[in-house]
Amino acid sequence: MRLLIVRHAVAEDRDEFAKTGLDDSMRPLTKDGRRRMERGVRGLRAVVRRIDVLATSPFTRAAQTAKIVADAYGAPEPVAVSELTPEGKYKDFIGWLRGQATHDVVAVVGHEPHLSGLVSLLLTGRNDPVLVLKKGGACLIEFAGDEGDSDANTDVGAGKAKLLWSLTPGQLRRLRD
Repeated sequence: MRLLIVRHAVAEDRDEFAKTGLDDSMRPLTKDGRRRMERGVRGLRAVVRRIDVLATSPFTRAAQTAKIVADAYGAPEPVAVSELTPEGKYKDFIGWLRGQATHDVVAVVGHEPHLSGLVSLLLTGRNDPVLVLKKGGACLIEFAGDEGDSDANTDVGAGKAKLLWSLTPGQLRRLRD
């Protein structure tokens, strides 16, 4: 199984949005953030041809980013997964992910520094960040299966993944051309 991890696109300024009195979880993408993500996801499709499942943090900016990804891939509607919020517990996310092991490519959209910690945990068994995802950036990791490589034998857990690539938003946008 491969896990495509995408950081949400550029959202409105945190301090300016706070003046609205609304909870930060409702902070939306900017117009420019949407436009850049739409271009970036075309590049993303050059390196990941399809996705089987798309999950997102329920926060507005992540859900809007996931919708852009879903539209570009013709993928199923994004599913909100609370474990992808900044306060989400990694062990709970890993439990959710194990339930997706029959799929070839699972994509998730979330937030920093939560995603960096998650990637590090899946790669090394520790959540000390080994990479940082820029807004609209992505990485692809893979979990190996046991001998025979059947879906049922995919070993999903801390320290069980390998990094295939990590791309900045600018690199993704350049791939589209």
